[in-house]
Amino acid sequence: MTKTSTIMLIHGFWVTPLCWEKFAGHFEKLGHTVVAPAWPGMEAGVEALRADPSPVVGLGVTEIVEHFARLISGLDEPPVLIGHSYGGLIVQLLLDRGFGTAGVAIGSGMPKGVLRLPLSTLRSNWPAVSNPANRRRAVPLSLAQFTYAFANTLSPDQVQAAYDRYVVPGSGRMLFQAGLANVTPNAATTVDYRNADRAPLLLIAAGEDHVIPPSLVRAIARKYRRSAARTDYHEFPCRSHLLIVEEGWRNVADHALGWALGVRRT
Repeated sequence: MTKTSTIMLIHGFWVTPLCWEKFAGHFEKLGHTVVAPAWPGMEAGVEALRADPSPVVGLGVTEIVEHFARLISGLDEPPVLIGHSYGGLIVQLLLDRGFGTAGVAIGSGMPKGVLRLPLSTLRSNWPAVSNPANRRRAVPLSLAQFTYAFANTLSPDQVQAAYDRYVVPGSGRMLFQAGLANVTPNAATTVDYRNADRAPLLLIAAGEDHVIPPSLVRAIARKYRRSAARTDYHEFPCRSHLLIVEEGWRNVADHALGWALGVRRT
């Protein structure tokens, strides 16, 4: 990794950009410029959002994509895009719009058109989607729910530490947008799987992920077979959805960045 680059890290649902602290520090030590912006309304941080989650109420996919598109347009150079969870979906939507020199989606949320719905995915999202009124609310995640969905391979002490440091309520609207995309015309999560002009995309799966199990990531990858643009898949075994934080995170970071720098558009 001798050639430096600008890297944009895009966080996912129920967490803040603080979840990228290990990746960001590691990449900066390698000489890269790293930006890890918050989703709109989430700049205040964990304590403030837990005390008052109103800034995330009503937040939707399109607003987030447009927010990051504006930020990318203001950078000195097009960045490598790396996203986790719902942030991985945002990466795919941005690549489809022509942003980014390469994109890595880690445990990515589903674009429209992926029909597979594992039971563990449904259970992980059930706190939000079980109540239609949550579409207009900020939905919290309990410690037990976080343990199952995000951190099932971590020790109880590690789970508690991660929960205290990263977890915030999320916009119920966004989960409904994703969950109902396949029956929604012009859904906000729509990508053109045939787009041959987008930058290369790497989809990374975690072997023990309950939110986005490997079967779901492989289903996303199969949709991109329609495109001549490069799409690769890699799986890290014995990892949870929180693989960007848990032990072994550096291997994930190095693989993601090494791949991106090797295939990126210049």
